[in-house]
Amino acid sequence: MYSYPTVRLHIGGEWREAADRATAPVLNPATEEAIGTVPLATAADLDDALEAARRGFGTWRATPVATRTEILHRAADLITERAPEIGRVMTLEGGKPLKEAIGEARRTADTLRWHIEDARRAYGRTIPSAPGTILSVRREPIGPVAAFVPWNFPVGGPNRKISSALSAGCSMVLKASEETPATAAALVACYADAGLPAGVLNLVFGDPAAVSARLIASPVTRLVAFTGSVPVGKLLAATAGQVMKPALMELGGHAPVIVCADADPVQAAQRAARAKFFNAGQVCTSPSRFLVHSSLHDDFAAAFVKATEEIVVGDGLDPATTMGPLANERRLAAAERLTADAVRRGATVRTGGLRPDRAGYFFAPTVLTDVPQDAQIMSEEPFAPLAPIVPFDDLDDALAVANSLPFGLAAYGFTESAATAEKLSAELEAGILSINHCGGSVHEAPSGGVKESGYGREGGPEALDSYLVTKRVAHQLS
Repeated sequence: MYSYPTVRLHIGGEWREAADRATAPVLNPATEEAIGTVPLATAADLDDALEAARRGFGTWRATPVATRTEILHRAADLITERAPEIGRVMTLEGGKPLKEAIGEARRTADTLRWHIEDARRAYGRTIPSAPGTILSVRREPIGPVAAFVPWNFPVGGPNRKISSALSAGCSMVLKASEETPATAAALVACYADAGLPAGVLNLVFGDPAAVSARLIASPVTRLVAFTGSVPVGKLLAATAGQVMKPALMELGGHAPVIVCADADPVQAAQRAARAKFFNAGQVCTSPSRFLVHSSLHDDFAAAFVKATEEIVVGDGLDPATTMGPLANERRLAAAERLTADAVRRGATVRTGGLRPDRAGYFFAPTVLTDVPQDAQIMSEEPFAPLAPIVPFDDLDDALAVANSLPFGLAAYGFTESAATAEKLSAELEAGILSINHCGGSVHEAPSGGVKESGYGREGGPEALDSYLVTKRVAHQLS
């Protein structure tokens, strides 16, 4: 049995115990049992974190780039070294299979390394100007960042923001999820133990509304970076707008998968199913609406069901498990509600559709066919292991359905035609499009949404844009 670590706040380079602070229980989603507690930051803690970030920014931006690079590379090495330990904690409090959790930690280190080196190429420029004048453009760190991250990728999610911000020269107050706090703390410890100056990276937990309001309203923070749901993102963006503070918003989606008439239905089903049930479908880019040409529908559905029934559902610490529980009771309730609504409206459950008779927030991976467009699952992001399959006859009709929602994060297409692939690329309204595969995000390329799925980008050279400001300097010589 793995032990669960004591969770603490990290403010100004010091770890703060729960002491007399209010706490919240941390549950193991595979058992529904409390495994620990998380301390909730007080208003004084938040003010201390803001002041620490203010001081830390002054220190960090003045630190030579070579020194910053050395410290951050040490942090990446520590993340790699501690990946098995971080993964075990992530599985205990988040539920995902241990192999996936360790893999997430290792990819996190690679992401950090990529951003460290990319930030060294945040070049300015000198512009030819009038005689006696030097006209230049500089890119400088924006300042302390207020970052908010969810529970579904408790080390990869925070680190996408941390790695970009710190590589750019910013400091941060990170508000991580109360449901996966020890994973976030383990990540922050890697930075602290690498020699990061006090105050550059601060970690807090607490009531989301109270914490976000205080951090965003503070004149100390210069950027709001958020990953989460569309409704909460809209609220935080509006709050930031009240103080003219820029925001980076990576919000939810409802990713369509279009399987065209010339695609290989079995191959498409196998690849799509693998992506659909990764992390039990709790991924903002998870394929979630399967639009399949009617000539391929039956073969695709049969292959998808076969792949689904090969999934082993269980405790993430069991090596045989390939899909763990949902992370919390809210996601389980949503899975049950969306399935029941679809069936009530005429959908057929091809496999799954039920909660197993065992403790834990488990829900069987589910495939639905005969799903009408007015079923809730066709317009509401499930964030659960549910796969509705719908036939279409005309590609333009499928594109219309795919683009009909106000979301536009990820989309997928399967076709053997270069012309059709180009049509999908041009007409699908999404910030991320994958053709003939369902690959996840990569650190060397940007990820982000359009429409209500947010703005700004994480990954690729574009990731630094939100964390840098552009300054024009015109220097007239004597």
